[in-house]
Amino acid sequence: MNVARTFAARTTLCAAVCVVLPGAVRAAEGLWTLDNLPRAELEQAWGFAPDPAWIAKVMHASLRVGGGCSGSFVSANGLAMTNHHCIEACVGHLATPSHDLLRLGFLASTEADERRCPGLALDRLDAITDVTARIARAGQGRTGGAFVEARHAEVSRIESACANDVSRTASTAIRCDVVSLYGGAVNHLYRYHRFDDVRLVFAPEVDIAQFGGDPDNFNFPRHDLDVALVRAYEDDKPVRSADFFRFAKADAEPGDLTITSGNPGLTARQATVAQLERLRDLDDPWQLARLAQQRGLVARFAAESAQHARVSREELDGIENDYKARSGELLALRDPDAFAIRRSAELALRSFAGRQEALQSAVGAWDAIAAAQKNWGEFAMRHRFTEGAQGMWTPYFTIARALVRAADARARSPAQRPADRADAAAGSTLQTVLSPAPPDPAFERLKLAWSLGQLREWLGADDPVARQLLGRDAPDAVAARWVAQTRLGDIAWRRRLWAGGKAAIDASDDPFIRVARLLEPESRALDKRYNDEVEAVERQNAERIAHVRFAQSGLRAYPDATFTLRLSFGVVEGWQEHGRRIAPFTTVRGLYERATDTPALRLPPTWRAAQPRLDPSSRMNFATSNDIVGGNSGSPVINRDAEIVGLVFDGNIHSLGGAFWWDPRRNRAVAVNGRFILETLDKVYRADRLVREIEASR
Repeated sequence: MNVARTFAARTTLCAAVCVVLPGAVRAAEGLWTLDNLPRAELEQAWGFAPDPAWIAKVMHASLRVGGGCSGSFVSANGLAMTNHHCIEACVGHLATPSHDLLRLGFLASTEADERRCPGLALDRLDAITDVTARIARAGQGRTGGAFVEARHAEVSRIESACANDVSRTASTAIRCDVVSLYGGAVNHLYRYHRFDDVRLVFAPEVDIAQFGGDPDNFNFPRHDLDVALVRAYEDDKPVRSADFFRFAKADAEPGDLTITSGNPGLTARQATVAQLERLRDLDDPWQLARLAQQRGLVARFAAESAQHARVSREELDGIENDYKARSGELLALRDPDAFAIRRSAELALRSFAGRQEALQSAVGAWDAIAAAQKNWGEFAMRHRFTEGAQGMWTPYFTIARALVRAADARARSPAQRPADRADAAAGSTLQTVLSPAPPDPAFERLKLAWSLGQLREWLGADDPVARQLLGRDAPDAVAARWVAQTRLGDIAWRRRLWAGGKAAIDASDDPFIRVARLLEPESRALDKRYNDEVEAVERQNAERIAHVRFAQSGLRAYPDATFTLRLSFGVVEGWQEHGRRIAPFTTVRGLYERATDTPALRLPPTWRAAQPRLDPSSRMNFATSNDIVGGNSGSPVINRDAEIVGLVFDGNIHSLGGAFWWDPRRNRAVAVNGRFILETLDKVYRADRLVREIEASR
């Protein structure tokens, strides 16, 4: 997913923000920031009271993995663990046609054999600072686009000052993000230590890392070793990681407290009913139709040859994962009972505001947000194909747009840069531009031709943008010409364009640079309309709604996820499905019983050879009631002693509704068992060096 103690505690927490669906309940449900943990509920439910030292250790041992995943340090020498599917791009980029590392796996026998992952970075959260007052002052007295611009500008100033802190050493990379919480009513500055030299240490064969393939994705039981080990380096030396997670010496048992520490992606549990209706009726159906067509297109390309399958595998995996995830979300949004509960909760909150004289001005906030959703529907398609670049499905354009916007931003002083483009000159943009991963021309021609055809179909053949891009030519002819003419596949050429700044970009005749320049005026105009008519309205009124929640419950509720570090609390637990009890564990015995010669269920030769050495009763994967969503992939599952008992890699199909609400009856996280990870390193891969390093830390 590349997811009963006291009723009083549960309902107190959820009253302000979430929907409690019928059935069993759990205390401390939610995605909690480390500076606002539900201490009373944890103490009451599990007798667990994390102290500041425990929290600091967990924060500094946890990692955010570039590309939308999580991870953690597992040794004092910078060794970090995440999911295989989170670093699949790295494995693919290090592979060659004659040595397919995805199929064969990778193990560095010595430190010198550890290979750098192009474009991969790890972020360790070091500090959280409240900047709410500064952000509020910046937007005070402003409305519409001026409100958004002023706040964006203040965010840029805060992040820039943090990243340029003179107290840091020259070799220390810093990333600073202002994180908006509770609909913008609270804003925190998250300061990260960034490790941008990350080297691959171990990755199993894709057949065992993704055993079961797409059919088993978001399902259970599972039998996967979806794990990978990388190492963080600085100054060409392994990082000394003072805080890391040791592996527990015993499995987590049913009913045991389990804690996930990871970076869940965006959720919409505080969204209004009107915003959820927009997702249900407008955004998700369109995206699902698009993903279905993309899946068919890429699958046909992959079937043509082994080379095509290799270069398209990451894209196809991503499309299949996104399709299933959005399907699950749409299924949740179309659940009439859950939606009725959400609607009832919103009406109750509005009623509460109406009864408080100081809050009555906020009653209209819900209607204002509803009007913004209707406005979005009027120009959503044009926005998708210009600012959203849905008609330019290729990294060539992604790189070109980054270069064009960075050149424009860098040519201005920080104060003159458009606030919503302020990050264009940042290091993250440079990382995108200079990614050494080479696009495959044949694959890019196919994707670009299809997406240009979509642009003409949805906007119309006579649309000005369609006419400017295509003229009278067919999309496949245009795509073939642009891909043949571009030099953006050459990283040295991209470096020269970056170094040359705006003059070099303005003089470039590269077709994708020209298209990026061409689209920029309309893209900016549509983005301004979005800021004025949608984003500003949503932000200002979401803050008003958040203050109603605060008046009702204070900060005893967790904020929506923001791909920042959160803890969730649960137990090892199965669930009921169609009258049948789903057990929380799978075993090695089940893996070998399930294996066949079909592609999705095929075992690598190493695993067939290792069968006599493995304990058939070893627990392989397990399910917990932890609250997870996308972005939690790679999250360590730890016990109350901050020891690893598992590694999150998926959730069941019911967990997809967690983007909008939490159903404790069936939502489950799925993890690789911690002790099984060590067993496979020892008995399957003979990774003695890594076993010794990890065991020395236990």
